[in-house]
Amino acid sequence: MRKFTSIILVFLLNFCFAAADITLRDYDEFDIPEGIHIPVISLQEFSTAYCEEGDKVYFKTTNDIFLYNKKVIPEGTKLEGYIDKKNEPIIGTHAAMKVFVNKMYTPDGTEVPIKSYIYTSNNNLIGGGLTEPAEYIKMPHYTRRGLFRLTRVTQYVPGAKRKMGEHLTISAGANLMVVLVAPIHLTHTAIE
Repeated sequence: MRKFTSIILVFLLNFCFAAADITLRDYDEFDIPEGIHIPVISLQEFSTAYCEEGDKVYFKTTNDIFLYNKKVIPEGTKLEGYIDKKNEPIIGTHAAMKVFVNKMYTPDGTEVPIKSYIYTSNNNLIGGGLTEPAEYIKMPHYTRRGLFRLTRVTQYVPGAKRKMGEHLTISAGANLMVVLVAPIHLTHTAIE
C-alpha cells in the first residue's frame, strides 16, 4: 500500500508541475566577445576641474544588446567605473581623461565584473585637443596673374603661441559609448 501511495503522489506532483507554466532563465554560460560597443548615458556630471583619479562614475545602457538571438545586456543595465587617468590643461592642450568601467549591474541585481573603457578614437582618451592660437601673424602669399606678373596678398595665419587649455566636463545625460577590452563571462540572462 505504501508503494502505491508513493506512486500516486509522484504522478500528482508531476501533473502539478507540468500544469504550472514556469518561465525559467536561460542558464547556459556564454561569453560576450571583446570589442563590443555598448551605448550608454552618463548618470552624473564629472569633470577634470573637480574630479580626481579614482572617483567613481555611473552610466546606464540605452539599448538592448543582443548576441545572435539572445538578449545578453538588457536596456537599463547600470555600469560603474572610475576615472583611470586625468591630464590637467596646459598651454596648447585641453584637459583629458580616461574612464575605466569595471562593474555591470543587471536589472535583476546580478553584479558582473567587466573590463571596458569609454570609447574615443584617440586611444579612449576623452578630450586633449589642441587649443586655439593666441596670436596671428601676417604672411605674404604670392599668386601668378600671368606669365611674369606676381600678385602679393597678405593673410593672417596662426602663430606659434597657443592659448591656455580648458577643463573637460561630461554632463549628466551625455550619450557615450563603452567598448569592451576583455570578454564578459555571463552565466544567465535576465528575465523581464
